[in-house]
Amino acid sequence: MTSPHPLTPHLPSPLHEIRDDRFGRRGLRLVLKRDDLIHPELIGNKWRKLVPNIAAAHGRALVTFGGAYSNHLRATAAAGRLLGLSTTGVVRGQELADRPLNPSLARCAADGMRLHFVDRSTYRRKTEPETLAAILRAAGAEGAYVVPEGGSNAEAVRGCRDLGAELRGHAEVVAVACGTGGTLAGLAAGLAAGQRALGIPVLRGGFLEDGIRDLQERAFGARSGTWSLDDRFHCGGYARTTPALEAFAQDFEQRHGLPVERLYVAKLLYGLVALAEEGAFARGTTIAAVVTGRPFPEPQAAASEPGQSPP
Repeated sequence: MTSPHPLTPHLPSPLHEIRDDRFGRRGLRLVLKRDDLIHPELIGNKWRKLVPNIAAAHGRALVTFGGAYSNHLRATAAAGRLLGLSTTGVVRGQELADRPLNPSLARCAADGMRLHFVDRSTYRRKTEPETLAAILRAAGAEGAYVVPEGGSNAEAVRGCRDLGAELRGHAEVVAVACGTGGTLAGLAAGLAAGQRALGIPVLRGGFLEDGIRDLQERAFGARSGTWSLDDRFHCGGYARTTPALEAFAQDFEQRHGLPVERLYVAKLLYGLVALAEEGAFARGTTIAAVVTGRPFPEPQAAASEPGQSPP
């Protein structure tokens, strides 16, 4: 009997209804789209974004980018191990090279990823052709297939369109936490007429709208679907949490028996509860929240920069 491919997913990911009086008393229905159950190591939207890029690489080594606690770096490293591909992770923060690896980067290294640390100024210019070429030379990754930070490019956006298609007919509003915006860009394009996508950015800066529009134009030729952003729930920036967010996440876990990933999923759910309390959704609305990750040891208070991209 032939062994299954190591990246074989469990699709479509299931929908789980959540009985929560903060929604119920306002005539709202909340369902969770459990993308965290797609694959045991490429969690949630990471599978949807990475697999199309791996196909486009045609067996070449992979190089990608992220911060010290990057979910994307971990997923890329895991994919490399599972497929026998060489991977290089370019990590934001030259100062990290002289410190012991945190649990997230240690996982990447254990999966065989070579880590190359660059200073933050260089990292911000990584998409400039000359800077990118210099980074690849220094990292020994010339000729590798470049996956952008967060995995968000036209291939990834087209891969995330299936997420929207899986949710057709199941909710009027589909909400997802946003880092680089690739998941929202694809999700919105896959939804049916009459459905709308809502993005909850997990970092501050207010620059995502242009980025999402650009991703859709590169993937589909034009803006696609109905979508909007509410950037009030980032809790100070990427990898930042607050006591209120932590208390909310713990309470949600106790209410529903579901571990809540703090940097993306907690902010999404926190935002949806706040919006429900504000009366942002009409009675009778079904809201689908996309669970894009599961808990991993995270930083207690990592620094974030205004306008920085997430890992």
